Parts: sequence; structure tokens; C-alpha cells
Amino acid sequence: MTLSTGDKLPDATLLRMGEKGPEGVDLKSLTAGRKVVIFAVPGAYTPTCSSAHVPSFVRTKAEFDAKGVDEIVCLSVNDPFVMKAWGEATGATEAGLTMLADPESAFTKSIGMEFDAPPAGLLGRSKRYAMVVEDGTVTVLHAEASPGTCEITAGESLLAAI
Repeated sequence: MTLSTGDKLPDATLLRMGEKGPEGVDLKSLTAGRKVVIFAVPGAYTPTCSSAHVPSFVRTKAEFDAKGVDEIVCLSVNDPFVMKAWGEATGATEAGLTMLADPESAFTKSIGMEFDAPPAGLLGRSKRYAMVVEDGTVTVLHAEASPGTCEITAGESLLAAI
């Protein structure tokens, strides 16, 4: 299944670093009764993700807050240790973004957003997308045609759509 606007998110457990180590985050609970932005990147520390995608949401965080967004989540097919370090390195954590891992690509595959780019060493990764989820339902979904592009999935573009 490829995710579309109007779809309910499938059940999934993602990971984040807690005070005592990795902990599960139930996506259904995270989005229930809330407006959540989820943006996904092909990989932590990759060039476009680090220099364009994450910074676009750091820049626009206050504007999303003003539009009633309860949380902004950055999702990647990496482990929670990498996501924690990357969030700190990019300023995303300090800005209030939530860094979540989909280490087995289970959620990514379930929504039809996986891709492989063997020449770059990216296997089982996520396409670049950004979405608004209201009470578990996708209300806005932008996906890039190329994982190296960050235009329609940038914070400013998603903000303009809501």
C-alpha cells in the first residue's frame, strides 16, 4: 500500500532514546487526538537531510506551533542512538523536534515509502516525504520524486499547505 491523503496511519512502534535507553513509541498513541507533522529522510547525517530538510523544520517550528501542530517528528530508517546524536548535532532536539527511528523499516515499508540506492550505500531506506496527521489520519502528504531533493517536503512548503 502506498500511503495517500485521507488514509489512517497503520499501527507501528517506532523507537527513540529515553533516559534509560531505547524505548518504543506507539504511533497510534502519538497521533491520537493530536495534529502531528511527520517528515521522513533517507538517512541521518546524509547531505540533503542535514543541510536542508531538518533545518527547514527547525526554522519553521514556531510557525507550525502557531498553526496548532502539537509535535513535529523526524523519522529515519536508522537506530535510535544515531537519531539522538543527529538531533543534537543539527539542533533539532534543542528546537523541540522529536527524532524517531524505524530501524527495521517496518513502518516505512507498510506505507510504501521504501527505496534502495545501492551506489550510495542506502538499502531499505525511506523516501523523502512530509505529512500532516490529524487524529491518525493523513490530511496533507508531500513526497519528493528524488530522495536527493528537498523542495515540496521542506518545512516552508508543508507549512504553506496547511
